Amino acid sequence: MRQRVVRVAVVAALVAVVLLAVPLALAVRSALYTGQRDSLERAALAGAVRVSPDYASGDPVELPSPPAGGHLGLYDPQARLRAGDGPATADTSVRRALGGEAVRGRSAGDLVVAVPVSHAEHDIGVVRASSPAAAVRDRVLVAWAALLGVAGVALTVTVLVARRQARVLAAPLEDLSRHCRAVTEGDLTARAAPSSVAEIDQVARTHNEMLHSLSELLRRERDFAANASHQLRTPLTGLQLALESGMEQDDDSRLRPVLAEALDTTRRLHRTVEEVLRLSTSAALPRTRAANRPLGQVLRATEERWHGPFAQAGRRFECLARDVSDDIPVSGGPVTEILDIMLDNACVHGRGTVRLTVRDLDDALAFDVTDEGEVRGPAARLFDRGHSDGQGTGIGLALARDLAVSLGGRLSLTGRAPAAFTLLVPVGGTASEVAPSSSE
Repeated sequence: MRQRVVRVAVVAALVAVVLLAVPLALAVRSALYTGQRDSLERAALAGAVRVSPDYASGDPVELPSPPAGGHLGLYDPQARLRAGDGPATADTSVRRALGGEAVRGRSAGDLVVAVPVSHAEHDIGVVRASSPAAAVRDRVLVAWAALLGVAGVALTVTVLVARRQARVLAAPLEDLSRHCRAVTEGDLTARAAPSSVAEIDQVARTHNEMLHSLSELLRRERDFAANASHQLRTPLTGLQLALESGMEQDDDSRLRPVLAEALDTTRRLHRTVEEVLRLSTSAALPRTRAANRPLGQVLRATEERWHGPFAQAGRRFECLARDVSDDIPVSGGPVTEILDIMLDNACVHGRGTVRLTVRDLDDALAFDVTDEGEVRGPAARLFDRGHSDGQGTGIGLALARDLAVSLGGRLSLTGRAPAAFTLLVPVGGTASEVAPSSSE
C-alpha cells in the first residue's frame, strides 16, 4: 500500500508539473525573445531620432550605443551602411523597412529590428539594431534549468510528504493485517489497536466487535459440547459398571447375551461421546493421532454390529477386505464412528445389499460403502449440516466428514446409482490426539 500511495502522489505531482511547467516554460521563452526585440526596437528608435536629414551630404551621424553584445547601424535608401555597425550591404529586414514600416526578423543567427527614418513624408534611411539570438537562447535555457530545478524540488518534497502519509495510512492497516493473521492462527483474544485514521478505526472497531461476537458464540458452543459430554459420560460410566457387575454376578445364560450386547452398546455410545467432545475442543487442522486398533478387529466388530440390523430389515450385509492385511493399525474410535454413520445412512436411505469394502492404496486405506439405492440432489449438500430428506436430522454425514478431516482423510460421494461413499484414511492416521477412552 505504501508504494501505491507514493506512486499516486508522484503521478499527481508530475501531471501538475507538466500542466504548469510546460506552459510556463513556453511563456518564459516568448517573454525573453519579445523583451530582447523590444530592447532592440527602443535602441533603433533612439538612433532614428538622432539622424539628421543632411547626413547624405556628409553631415556626421552620432548613433547611441548599441545593445549589449549587439550592433546598431544606419543605412541610406540605396541600402548602404552609412554609420554604426552592421553588414556592409543591407539585408532583407532593412530593405523591407525602406517601405515605411518597422520590421522584426532574423538574419544570419541574429535578432534584427529595422526602423525607417522619415523626413518630409519621405524615408531617408533605416536604422538597424541587432543582437545574437544565441545570447537569448542561453538565457532561455538558464530560465528553463531554474524551472526544472524548482520542479525537481517540488517532486522531491512530494515524495517525502507522500512517504510520510503512506506510513501514516499503512501502519494501521498493517497492524490490522497482523491482528487478522493472529486470529487465523487461533488467537481469538487479539484485538486491533486504534489509529489516527477515522475510516480505518471504524473498520477496526467493526472487526473487533465481530470477533468478540464470534468468540462468544464459539465459547458457548464449546461449553455446551463439553457440558453435554460430561453429563453423558457420568451416567454412561455408571451404566457400564452396572452391566459389567451384572454379567459377573448373573449366571443366567439367557441374560448374559443381552447384557453383553447392552454393554457393547454402552461402550460404543461412550466412544461416540468422546469423539464428539474431541471434535468440539480440537483445532481445525489435523494433528498426529495414534493408530491403536488392527484393521481386522475393526472390521469384525463392525460386521457383528450391523449384521443383525440389516438382517432384521431383510437385507444382506457383506464386509470384504481386498488384499489388505488385518494387522494394519487404524484409529479405531474415529474410523468405527464414521463407518457406523455410513452404514446407518445406507440402512435408512439405501436399498438392497450393502457392502463394506476395504482397499489398500499404499499410503492410504479406502473404505467403500455401497448399496443398490440411488443418490439424488447436489452431492455437495449431502454433507451440509442440517440437510436431510425428512428421514433424519441431517447431522450424520456432516459429523462423519468432520471426523474424516480430523484424521487427515476425506469422505466423499463416489457413486450415485448405485450409491457409493468412500472414506480415505492415511495409513498411520493424522488427527487430533486425545486421551483414549478406557473402553477402547
